[in-house]
Amino acid sequence: MLVRDDSIRQGELHSGYRLSLIQDAQFVGKFNGSFYLSEQKIAVQLPIDQSNKPILIAGPTACGKSELAMAIADQHGGVIVNADASQVYDCWRVLTARPTGADTLKVPHYLYGHISWKDRYSVGRWLQDLKPLLQGSERLIIIGGTGLYFQALTMGLADIPPVPEEVRLRANQRSLAELCIDLDPVTRNQLDTANRARVQRAWEVMTSTGRSIIEWQETTPQPLLPISAAIAIRVDLPRASINQRISDRVDRMLAGGVLGEVATMVPHYDTTLPAFKAIGMKELTACVIGKEAIEIAREKLLIATRQFAKRQQTWLSARMRDWDSVDLDADNTLGNWR
Repeated sequence: MLVRDDSIRQGELHSGYRLSLIQDAQFVGKFNGSFYLSEQKIAVQLPIDQSNKPILIAGPTACGKSELAMAIADQHGGVIVNADASQVYDCWRVLTARPTGADTLKVPHYLYGHISWKDRYSVGRWLQDLKPLLQGSERLIIIGGTGLYFQALTMGLADIPPVPEEVRLRANQRSLAELCIDLDPVTRNQLDTANRARVQRAWEVMTSTGRSIIEWQETTPQPLLPISAAIAIRVDLPRASINQRISDRVDRMLAGGVLGEVATMVPHYDTTLPAFKAIGMKELTACVIGKEAIEIAREKLLIATRQFAKRQQTWLSARMRDWDSVDLDADNTLGNWR
């Protein structure tokens, strides 16, 4: 059973990024009047006979995955492991809403910010990093919004050869439409053709191996963690609730120094590197370099984040129908446990 006990306290602005504090503080005053943080307490009851199973928590951005994971770890023990493709990079703490220092002091967190922004991390490397943790003695609480990570973990990952750099460079020079046209109809129909990273990956695989990514996936080996060996939870909130949470998060990010974080990375901006595909980098860069006012950047960031959350929710709902669905904004019973 999930029980919510919400109390609101006035919070202090994060002082980690002095560069943007003055501008951020003006922004918060203009839009919010005051800056508030919400403390949410969730009581979670787990089935006694499944105390050793890893817990998987998937859901769209800002839906409350972290608060649920912290509640489980606090009440039942365990360590929290990241399954978000943007939170692995060392350059983003505020922009990707990585766990706070207070959270990491309370509960051990793994695979957050452990990869250089210069690197090209992949789902295959994530599985390699996760494997020794799965072999440990502590219960893992694996949380994130990158559905492909969970899919590879529970269904297996095709052993596709590395893509040559020459092929990747050719792909970078093509438009999204050109990449889509070159894909076979089966692959194109199964991809989110608005997601350049997914489309480009499929194009690179087909170009370098002569086989479609779908063909490779059909010969996928056994998964690292079958779904039957885990407790799988999908956090699924009403769209209006997610939109409000996103709005609150964006204001916290702006109050927490995200502009300074982005400003530090602007000189290194490279759209071909995965780290710079994080939601908000493009929108806030326009503000940092003086191209757009902060009010406009905020609105564009809200729109981009809400669109991203909608795509996540659609993807996860379609592929995780057999996961337990939980709405943290309502009283729920976590039933139908595996």
